[in-house]
Amino acid sequence: MYHEPGYGRPGMAPLRRGPLALAVLVCALAVAGCGAQVKDGGGEGPASGTPGVTADSIKVGILHSLSGTMAISEVSVRDAELLAIEEINRSGGVLGKKIEPVVEDGASDWPTFAEKAQKLISSDNVAATFGGWTSASRKAMLPVFERNKSLLYYPVQYEGLEASPYIFYSGATTNQQIIPGLEYLKEQGKTRVFLLGSDYVFPRTANKEIKAWAKANGMEILGEEYTPLGNTEYSTTINKIKAAKPDAVFNTLNGDSNVAFFKQLKAAAVTPRQLPVLSVSVAEEEVRGIGAAQIAGHPVAWNYYQSTDEPKNAEFVKAYKGKYGADRVTDDPIEAGYVQVQLWAKAVNKAGTTNVEKVKQASKGLTYEAPEGKVTVDGENQHLYKTPRIGVVQPDGLIKEVSTADEPVKPDPYLKTYPWAKGL
Repeated sequence: MYHEPGYGRPGMAPLRRGPLALAVLVCALAVAGCGAQVKDGGGEGPASGTPGVTADSIKVGILHSLSGTMAISEVSVRDAELLAIEEINRSGGVLGKKIEPVVEDGASDWPTFAEKAQKLISSDNVAATFGGWTSASRKAMLPVFERNKSLLYYPVQYEGLEASPYIFYSGATTNQQIIPGLEYLKEQGKTRVFLLGSDYVFPRTANKEIKAWAKANGMEILGEEYTPLGNTEYSTTINKIKAAKPDAVFNTLNGDSNVAFFKQLKAAAVTPRQLPVLSVSVAEEEVRGIGAAQIAGHPVAWNYYQSTDEPKNAEFVKAYKGKYGADRVTDDPIEAGYVQVQLWAKAVNKAGTTNVEKVKQASKGLTYEAPEGKVTVDGENQHLYKTPRIGVVQPDGLIKEVSTADEPVKPDPYLKTYPWAKGL
């Protein structure tokens, strides 16, 4: 059985801040510390039971923005997670039972993510939830999952400086994406950089890390600009960038703001040869929304592209396009969404139960041959070993790898191995 709310096309819906959603978030934040003090396995919550299990199925939550400014990115991640569930079910399911997805819409609104996360845990009794995109949505959900001792699988690169015992981080952390992106710019002789981002936790925290790296590595930051999620007017920002005369822009805009920015950048006759804009939240799916002609030639930093040459990738791309259409593309968060469902299923089968603490234990050191190549769950911080890849957007909308790490990189979310990051 497949539960899903109705939703509209990705659009410019304003971010909602309803009273109920805000109340839920305040409650969640207030009890976050309390949840951390309860011993693992205490009470009758998900950690001590077998959540999600019914007579013939195991329920899981799917929680993404299916409407609002972030739908341009998140709808396709939901699709990848449903594809993984379909494939697992065809192969016999988990513990001999079919996976039953319960789909909810976070509506590009972080209090709504907290509200819907609580609903999935309390009302639907899901075994795990796969969802989120923005760090604001993850930060809103974190205390909910910690308080309830329920598992969240989060599929998107982020700013690091976090490790929750009830979150598995399937996207890159700072040393697997942002730092490789900075290193690439420096290798290309780009040492005068302007920072542009959406105004929320990920861009602001990432830019603190970028400025610390730049100070230690001979890079000059010439300016820093933030705009609201969903912003569509960038002419003033582009003028500020041009006036600063940087060698490159490091872009942490999210959602459909990227559509407006890159279209207006091209209209201002700024070419990627003159001013490369390196993005960490623009992948093949966003390129579709922006239009390849508007962004071709600009670099991006990720761990996976549709063109990635790994044994399992051709099979994954074929399956995704076969289910959703030949015009659809795969990209890094889409692949990470698919991979995290596979990792959860593998951990549950290994544990022999959906018991949260046993699934966590079974996940330590777990490996999976993913479309991006081999990934491994770090037993210390529940992030994945991932291979950094720099790419350049092509005129056909795909991304060509131009720099690839020799091997998967151990996740270091707190940047403990980097002296320049001390104090962050």
